[in-house]
Amino acid sequence: MLTGSSSEAVDMAANFTRSITMLCWLAFWSFTCTCDATYIPPPHSTMNPGFPVPMNTNNPGVRKAARFGVYQYNNSSNDLFLFKEWQINKAMVQIVRGLKYMLHVEIGRTVCEKRGHSNLDNCHFQRNKDLQQEEHHILWKYQEASMSNYYIPVFSTKACLIHYY
Repeated sequence: MLTGSSSEAVDMAANFTRSITMLCWLAFWSFTCTCDATYIPPPHSTMNPGFPVPMNTNNPGVRKAARFGVYQYNNSSNDLFLFKEWQINKAMVQIVRGLKYMLHVEIGRTVCEKRGHSNLDNCHFQRNKDLQQEEHHILWKYQEASMSNYYIPVFSTKACLIHYY
């Protein structure tokens, strides 16, 4: 014999139905998420995780990484003038926990002094032979993680090597 009202019996039946439905969905979700055999990589994919691949030097991400490296160089140099990227010779990108750019960039001294300018787009290269400085070849790695950016700069004496992890 049932004790209690009929509304309690209806509630118990509804809870039982919801529980069974939830278990079925969890079992289905678990099966689809753990089955690696059904994964098919997208066709014509040019980027593989873990392997550096060449990138077009005009790619916006490459340009952004180059400009970031130049800003880092300017912040760490004792020169009175700002430097700016002259040419990006080679660019590679690697998918890690973000994107890691490996760039070979030539930079040159501009006419803009460090005190007043922050926008390198408005700075022209030095034409005065006494103030021109030979371009530095820079190689750096820049990682853009999903939540934040991590950079660890390392400089050498002649060809500036800047590594960003």
